[in-house]
Amino acid sequence: EVQLQASGGGVVQAGGSLRLSCAASGFTFDDYAIGWFRQAPGKEREGVSCISGGEGTTYYADSVKGRFTISSDNAENTVYLQMTTLKPEDTAVYYCAAELLSDGGGYYCDGNGVHFWGKGTQVTVSS
Repeated sequence: EVQLQASGGGVVQAGGSLRLSCAASGFTFDDYAIGWFRQAPGKEREGVSCISGGEGTTYYADSVKGRFTISSDNAENTVYLQMTTLKPEDTAVYYCAAELLSDGGGYYCDGNGVHFWGKGTQVTVSS
């Protein structure tokens, strides 16, 4: 059974930090890119950051570059998203997801190629 267990959301003041975790199981970790997507009320889903399971190639949305860091523990099949300097506009439900890598190891991190979705975790940043 495929599982993507997200945790670490919460309420934080602007300028604060949170770390999200995504524990993956039920599929071959190295064959997928694991990423974080978020959706705020009334807004479209956004690909925040992704990392390939094997080589660790990363992607960041422009809105989070320099503030968020994605990393993976391949031995534990877990991906982390360290979020710093949080802003109220980062408030959203964050979802962990897995996208199958292409033959060349590429991925899109736009949500359309996602094979597996986890349940979301709420991140609320107060001003």
